[in-house]
Amino acid sequence: MKNKISVFDCSVIDLGKISYDEGNLTVLENDSNFPFNVKRVFYLYDIAGGESRGAHAHRECHQFLIAASGSFEVSLDDGQYKRQILLNRPDFGLHIPPGIWASEINFSSGAICLVTASHSYNEEDYVRDYDEFISERNE
Repeated sequence: MKNKISVFDCSVIDLGKISYDEGNLTVLENDSNFPFNVKRVFYLYDIAGGESRGAHAHRECHQFLIAASGSFEVSLDDGQYKRQILLNRPDFGLHIPPGIWASEINFSSGAICLVTASHSYNEEDYVRDYDEFISERNE
């Protein structure tokens, strides 16, 4: 696990938007405004207001979270420091590098959390137990 990474390495990135009379457009492209090449995309939805998701860390995978609709907060923990970020605009996203414990919390009703990932799904990359996360961070 990347034990040198801290919650302060997690960054909110303005993806920009192109405005038209009919609405707005935000573009995500590999090798451009994105901190990694995307291998997987998924989204969380139909989460009851106030509920939470996530509560895990990754050993190698980077993630980028966007509030495609509604809002939610992301609770970040590096084993020493904690930080909370509100996501509520579809043209901004949060980059979470590997080695950070993250939980998505306080979803608004109807919120959609769009997640892009640097790696394909691999259960071995997940750390789902907080005590194990702390142990790996301290190795």
